[in-house]
Amino acid sequence: MASAASAVARKPRAPGRRVGAPPRRLPYLLIAPAGLLMLGFIAYPVISVFYYSLQHYNVTKPWRNGFAGFDNFTRIFTDDPQFWTTLGFSARWVVVQVGLQLALGLVLALIVNQTFIGRGIARAMVFSPWAVSGVLTTTIWMLLYNPSTGVSRYLADAGIGSYGTSVLSDTGTVFWAAVLAELWRGVPFFAILILADLQSVPKELYEAASVDGANRPRQFLHITLPHLRDAIVLATLLRGVWEFNNVDLLYTLTGGGPAGVTTTLPLYVANTGIEGHDFGYASALTTVAFVILLFCSILYLRLSKFGGDTK
Repeated sequence: MASAASAVARKPRAPGRRVGAPPRRLPYLLIAPAGLLMLGFIAYPVISVFYYSLQHYNVTKPWRNGFAGFDNFTRIFTDDPQFWTTLGFSARWVVVQVGLQLALGLVLALIVNQTFIGRGIARAMVFSPWAVSGVLTTTIWMLLYNPSTGVSRYLADAGIGSYGTSVLSDTGTVFWAAVLAELWRGVPFFAILILADLQSVPKELYEAASVDGANRPRQFLHITLPHLRDAIVLATLLRGVWEFNNVDLLYTLTGGGPAGVTTTLPLYVANTGIEGHDFGYASALTTVAFVILLFCSILYLRLSKFGGDTK
């Protein structure tokens, strides 16, 4: 009996399973609550938008509500010139904003990456606009652009311009006025990401380059920029998507005006749904915008070879 019991005790365990190891489903069970919340707060609204894009759904005309098929999409591409106008302005807005924010953010990151007295204060001042909400940013710039109490009054006192003029009501100046306001908020985003990546560049590379006779511009082109490539690609992609979907600053600063010259596609969607109460058509516009962003993002990542070899 004793020998049989000892033989059973010495029987080898089945391979692939450790004593006390948790079941394979346990990690999935642990993340299931968070996954269900994400499914409820993200997947459901997305599916709802796709559903309503195929419907006639206007709360002011309930007798016309019902299945529309692809009528909303046909209307977008064949019978809505404002869609193409807002899409063109959105593209212009994204290209100008992302390009300028990248250039200025890179310069600021290179500056605050240097060692100098008061660097901590300088970094805090550079990064602080990113913590300000879009509506508060708009309020600050509306006060600056106010023709009675803003900067234009003091410029008029100095003989530059005239009294009572507002850059936000002039179709020739409103675009660059809005660009300047958004730059103040968006540049710190690039500066933060690029500075974080700059601090991971090995100092030995610069020392070796200096010994080989490479000057600062050559070090920047052959060491700094290749190391920052993935950070720049990721930052420009994220910022491009955010700028395309920009609603808060333009809505509160210009309202899409004057004469609709600063109306982006998402702002057009908001006006169509909220002011026009045509939620079916607004959902179709949102679906088209989603497809455009998805296609452009995939194309950009493929062309930039994000995450690949820098050589």
